[in-house]
Parts: sequence; C-alpha cells; structure tokens
Amino acid sequence: MSLYEIHNLAVDIAGNRLVEEVDLTVEPGRCTAIIGASGSGKSLTCLTPFGLTPAIASGSILLDGIALDSADAGHLRDVRRRDTGFIFQQPLTALSPHLTVGAQLQESAMQAGAARPSRQNLARKLERVGLSRSDERLDQFPHRLSGGERQRVMIAAAIAHGPKLLIADEPTSALDASLRAEIMDLLDELRAEQGLGMLLVSHDLASVEGHADQLVVMEKGRVVETGATRAVLTNPVEDYTKRLIAATPRLDEPFPKLSPPDDPVLETVNIGVEFRRPGWRRGKIRAVADANILLRQNESLALVGGSGSGKSTLGRAIAAIGPVTEGEITWEGRLLPERRKRDLKMRRLIQPVFQDPVASLDPQWHVSDIIAEPLRNLRPDLTKAERDDMARKALSDVDLSEEFLDRVPASLSGGQAQRVAIARAIVATPQLLVLDEATSALDPLVGAEILKLLSRLQGENGLSMLFITHDIAAARRLCHRIAVMEEGRIVETGDMQAVIDDPQHPATQRLIAAS
Repeated sequence: MSLYEIHNLAVDIAGNRLVEEVDLTVEPGRCTAIIGASGSGKSLTCLTPFGLTPAIASGSILLDGIALDSADAGHLRDVRRRDTGFIFQQPLTALSPHLTVGAQLQESAMQAGAARPSRQNLARKLERVGLSRSDERLDQFPHRLSGGERQRVMIAAAIAHGPKLLIADEPTSALDASLRAEIMDLLDELRAEQGLGMLLVSHDLASVEGHADQLVVMEKGRVVETGATRAVLTNPVEDYTKRLIAATPRLDEPFPKLSPPDDPVLETVNIGVEFRRPGWRRGKIRAVADANILLRQNESLALVGGSGSGKSTLGRAIAAIGPVTEGEITWEGRLLPERRKRDLKMRRLIQPVFQDPVASLDPQWHVSDIIAEPLRNLRPDLTKAERDDMARKALSDVDLSEEFLDRVPASLSGGQAQRVAIARAIVATPQLLVLDEATSALDPLVGAEILKLLSRLQGENGLSMLFITHDIAAARRLCHRIAVMEEGRIVETGDMQAVIDDPQHPATQRLIAAS
C-alpha cells in the first residue's frame, strides 16, 4: 500500500484553476520527485493538500489511509504535526530568527506529543544531519549559520518528531553544488534508516537524478510525463521533458563557440577584504586575501567557489559596492580609486547584476523608473526624454516589449525580473558586468535563456563579464576562463575547458565532481 496517494488533484485560487488532473504516489522509504519550470504548479501540488497555501485542493488525497481531501483545518493541523515533516526552499526565512536552534529543534521534537528531549538528545539530532560542534550550535541563532548549516538544521527539525512523509520543496536550490550533493545524500540516508517517504520538488535535475525513484514532470499545472526516474531522463517522450533536460547545463555537452577576447581591461593586485567580527568578539574576519585576476575586453571569467569562499565579497569589491581593505584595482592600466573618489565616467565602467532578481528591484517603482535610475545618477546631462528612449532601447536589448515599462516587479516572473535587472545594468553602457549568481535562482529553461542573452549582449557590445557562480556547468556555457576560490583565496585559474579536464586543486575537483 502506498504511503501517500493523489488522484485527480485540482488546485484553485479565487476561482482560477492552476493545477488539474494530477496523479502521483509516494511509497515508504522511496522518493517521488516533481520537476518543471517556474510556475508549472510544483509547489502548489506539494503544499496545498496540507493547507499550506491560500489555494483550495480537490480530488482524492490519502496519507497513510487518512483522507485529507475531506479533512477540516484542525484535522489537517494534526496531520502536519504528527505525520509529516516539511523542508522549505529558504531556511533563513523558514526558521524563526528570534529563537535559538535548540529552542526550534525542541519545539519540533515535541510537536507530536513527545516528552521534552534532553540537551544531549538535541545535540545528537544535529550530529545526525552532519553538523559539527552540535552542542554549541544549539545556542546559536539561524543568522549565525551558513546556508548549508541552516538547511541541515531545517532537516533535523523536519524529522525530529518521527514523521512518515517528508515534503521537500526545493531543498537544495539555494545551495552550492557540493552542498547540494551532501544534502541529497543525507536525505537518502534518512529515508533508508527511518522508512520515510519523500515528495521532492525541484527544478534541479542534478538533485533528482540518482536520488528519486519516480519522476513527475509538470507543465502549466498538468502532468505531462511520469515514470521511473532513470527511464524518463534517459528516454524522455514529451517535447517539454526533452527541452527541460536539454536546458540543464552539463559538463559533457559540446563546448560553446565563444567570441575571442581582446586586450586586458581589468586587473586586481593582491586584493584583500576584512570585516569586524560581529557582537562582542574582538578582531577581524579576513574574507578575501591576495586575490589577483585579469579580465580582457569581450571576455567572461567565471569566479567559482562554494558558499563562504569569498567570491561574492571579491565581486562586490571589484564593482565598488563593497569594501577593499588592501590591494589595487586597475582599469586599462590606470588605478581605480575607491568609489566615492571616482568620477561619473569611472562609475559607469562596471555595473552589477544580483542573485535575487525580484529582491534587487524596488517593489514600488515601475520598470521604466528602475531601468532609468542609473542614468539619473550617472548621466545627469541627459533630458528625461533621452533617458526614457535609452530605457526603451535597453528593454528591447533584453528581449522585452515596451508593455513592460508600466509594470511593477511583483507582476514579473523570475526570468522577466532578471532581464529587467540586466537592462538596468547595461543602460548606462558599461564595459564590465559583475553577475553575482545571476541564474542560480532560475529554473533550467529560464536560466538557459538568460545565459544565451548574456552571450548575445557580449557579442554585440564587446562586454567583459565577471560571472560569479557555484555552478561550473552553467559557467561553461558563457565563460572563457575560470578562477576557483576557497576560504578567501584564489586557488586555481586557467582556461575553462583545460581546468575542467585536468583540475589541480582539491576544491576544484570537488566542484567539478558535484557538477
């Protein structure tokens, strides 16, 4: 008998049907994965039957013989408390910021009616999910942990009360490649040990392949293909599934044709960045040390590393939106001073694009104002009409119509929001883009489109790009060379394909293996 069964599921919000005719099953100790592009209905299918969205679910929904489709709010609350565990995409927002890890883990362990666990028992739960210094972690708050550590805490909390079913909604999409593999391996071990059934939602095929037993492919609220994971991925039937697989970057795909680089433009010499330690502790944290990179015109350099390696800190220093403690940054052989001492022409040279496209756009502004903002600050010689014309051209350059000018960020999809962010970055005609995880929050289809867009913009405008990422396979589609960071230092550099074929440093070898 299946642990969890859904038949003919439909999901409605305010009279609009967003999901329909979904069938799936989850067996004890096994994993069923739902994959699809953003907006395909994956999360609604996974969370709505448990009352965790504002939508209404209908159809046949059974969990261990209990009919959830006819359950009232109190009954659903009991099922969530007793029989299910949930792992959400963003652990920092899912964990309570004002409670320690120990307090949250204790609450989870007691939610099904168990006695208060001892401190030693709580520490063992953290040890089981791979957290070092577990007793010390119990007294820490979530913001003091790294992304991978927070996700391990969330997993420990999700299984602390001994659930039968684990619902994992994009549990690895915010993590670097090495951590993704570690988290999925951990979930596999827990399933085997405790007989947990798991319903996994993901747009990351690397997290599904080798971990899920059954695969459900969704498009526009419907199931378009289902079957054993290996069979679906190796021999897909539907065109949508084929496109989803083809859009996922792989290291064994043909190397792309990239335009040849020109003369050097940017060079960093022994860049170092330090921060004061938070709280009462004295001393400083050395986030970047002795970083040396060279970037040519019309060249893309991948700055790759795991979480906390210092790659974003170095990128922010180069873009002059973060501190530089020591070292020099030169542009075409001329020293670039700190940002407040740069003239407007210098400030236009380098523009950033951030990881979370929606969060990086002002929610109160229209797209027209967002794109034109750099011109108001960097081109005060322009009239409003000239700024509006340049904003329309930038929007056209990123393949969006003028209709988007009057929209606000909340009405944009993730891919549309990232295109607007890129338009904002290129409107002032920079020579270098610093792209910080510009595709990591996007599904494979949208991410592939953004990479193609960046490649086209580079070819048309001779742009240089610093592509900060944890995904070497994605960087390979865009970048000529690679620089690998670990613990604040650049540990390996070289041509992209040469480094992939023969990585020298253990950090590079781990990242390539995880990709």
